Amino acid sequence: MLKRMLHRTIAKLERDYDYDATYLHEVTDVSPAASIKFALFQPMANHRDQAPRDAYCAARIAATLSEDCGPCTQLVVDFALKAGMDPRRIAAILRGDLEQAGEEAELGFRYGIAVAQNTVDAPALAEEVKKRFGKRALVSMAYAVACSRVYPTLKRGLGHGVACSKINVTDETIVLWQAA
Repeated sequence: MLKRMLHRTIAKLERDYDYDATYLHEVTDVSPAASIKFALFQPMANHRDQAPRDAYCAARIAATLSEDCGPCTQLVVDFALKAGMDPRRIAAILRGDLEQAGEEAELGFRYGIAVAQNTVDAPALAEEVKKRFGKRALVSMAYAVACSRVYPTLKRGLGHGVACSKINVTDETIVLWQAA
């Protein structure tokens, strides 16, 4: 019964976002306890307290791009669209045209890449995020970066990595430049 409930929850994610979550079904089949523990991770992964939507979503996209340029990136883009982020800003980020993404999205993306790749700019960008949006926003954005990297890493670790692909942003398809 527990496995069936977990599989239904995963199937809903797959339907809602046209996302192949075979790796999550596999985890559920192998260990329902592991699947439940992963489900308990979701509130942290979605924590957004005082972080502006565009900055937060851009940080998530950046972190996911640093790990993946396929279905996980598409999923995070779809999450940003559902959150109400302007598709033109998302497309600008994916094209690497950060000035066209807007100030908040640009800062979020630069922060996300710097933290995900542990660049020398990361501390200064963290300070800038804190100064502009507050400490709670910084925590939220740090969570966004850390948690967004978990999914593609788990997927690869289970042998379900996928090659780079095009990303659809409403009516525009973007061939990704490499963020990593």
